[in-house]
Amino acid sequence: MSKISAVINVVEEELDTLPRAIESVKNLVDEVVVVDMSASGVSGDKKTKVFKHKLVNYVEPARNFGIEKAHGEWVLVLDPDEEIPGSLSREIQKVTKESGIDFFRLPRKNIIFGKWIKHSRWWPDYNVRLFKKGNVSWSEEIHGAPVTIGVSRNIPPEEKFSIKHNNYTSVEQYISRMNRYTTVQAGNIVKGGYKFNWTDLAAKPAGEFLSRYFAGEGYKDGVHGLALAGLQAVSEFVLYLKTWNMKEENLEVKGVIGEMRKIEREFYYWQADVSGGLFGKIRKKFRF
Repeated sequence: MSKISAVINVVEEELDTLPRAIESVKNLVDEVVVVDMSASGVSGDKKTKVFKHKLVNYVEPARNFGIEKAHGEWVLVLDPDEEIPGSLSREIQKVTKESGIDFFRLPRKNIIFGKWIKHSRWWPDYNVRLFKKGNVSWSEEIHGAPVTIGVSRNIPPEEKFSIKHNNYTSVEQYISRMNRYTTVQAGNIVKGGYKFNWTDLAAKPAGEFLSRYFAGEGYKDGVHGLALAGLQAVSEFVLYLKTWNMKEENLEVKGVIGEMRKIEREFYYWQADVSGGLFGKIRKKFRF
């Protein structure tokens, strides 16, 4: 039977949830590799091996470090606020015995503000988390897509086969992480050649809201969907605002009005799409 290593990175604020993450994989894996970036420290045991790593603002560098320390043929990457339910554990045991597959994408069930978010582009939230060692690594960019080699397969998008992700528990937590993430992201896109354009302060947040709330059917998630679409839009606004060098620029109000009218047309398009009916279809087609 192929050996499986779980890799979990943890920072100080995540220490409270780490035991549940470890406990959820204890009967599945042969070892748990914890990459400890906390100040308090994490205790290991016979199965849990702890490696210290300097604190970084995003997980990707520490994740690669943890994968290097793993000894299993298969690696299961988990965050400290995630859990593997028994049904998914049994599925992992089954699929790792199959031949010809190098990595798997696992669905993730996001619990945000106390509710499973089934729409808003938060489900099935596929992530590459199970793979043969050497076939997957992460780029050194925040929220960057993993670099993969070989043949892949998706685990069915069913609740019983999904990682349980105890995501944002409060608005304060969301805003705190947003501030940290957007600082790193802004630096990355500027390094990549992005030049500040004031229209992005309107277009990017509006596009994010519309894609989450309407295209992603966030309205089916109730107030949670509206709140998350709004927070994601704010995150986009803050991200592009952080690329601004704060130099004075001439900005005619007519230009802002013109940009708002573009957004208004997009809003009416999605309003018509959701509302339906003959008038809605006409309005959607002609975007008025």
